Amino acid sequence: MIVVTRLNDSRFAINPDLIERIHSNPDTTLVMVDGAKYIVTETMDEVIDAIASYRARVIGLAYGTPVETRAPSHLGLVPTEPHAGEQHPAVPLRPRKK
Repeated sequence: MIVVTRLNDSRFAINPDLIERIHSNPDTTLVMVDGAKYIVTETMDEVIDAIASYRARVIGLAYGTPVETRAPSHLGLVPTEPHAGEQHPAVPLRPRKK
């Protein structure tokens, strides 16, 4: 989710995967896949940067970012590194058949 600001300064989070297009003349308008429209105070470039950061974070989580930037464990994500005192069994890798 990315956080954006309405014209009345209230902030809300929106799923960037559901944004169909972004207009900016003069206000930035997010048009959703279901047809809903949201006018926000952020510029088009700021919204695009927020979406790129969100997607980079999701990819980083999938590839195992450092613990301090990782999502909380209550989300059910498999930790990439064992916690203190824990050991994950090693999974042997097999060569690919050609």
